[in-house]
Amino acid sequence: MYYNTSELCDFYGDLVDVIDPIFCNYGGKSSFGGQVVTIKCFESTGIVKQLTNIDGTGKVLVIDGGGSTRRALIDASIAQCAAHNHWQGIICYGSVRDVDTIELIDIGIQAIAAIPVGANEDEIGETDVAINFAGVTVLPDDYIYADNTGIVLSPDPLDIK
Repeated sequence: MYYNTSELCDFYGDLVDVIDPIFCNYGGKSSFGGQVVTIKCFESTGIVKQLTNIDGTGKVLVIDGGGSTRRALIDASIAQCAAHNHWQGIICYGSVRDVDTIELIDIGIQAIAAIPVGANEDEIGETDVAINFAGVTVLPDDYIYADNTGIVLSPDPLDIK
């Protein structure tokens, strides 16, 4: 499904939060949305790999990577795994790598930067927790919608017809 965040803001106004404009689109889909699943981790991909290996139909993985630009939390293999398991997208308050390959994968991915250095594979971090970055608090089971213009957060699914 295609989402237009400008129209969502026009229609839903005070019912949504807008995430600060610090993210860039790296994935093959420029627009995506769904129910939020949260991860909080720092320079470690173990939990990210675990979650992208499960069915993500209708869901968006939102990762609080502490804003790190030193090590990438998303690489081509994680993006491919997430797409294979039907995740709608990934929003990473952290970095990605393998940018040229990721843009060919049919998944939405937004992150704050790209860097060639990968993170370690330790399983350190938390899932299904409230995370706070870019001017908003994201809760598990919130709904998030993204396109090239921005990212909109809602506590409830938005009726987009």
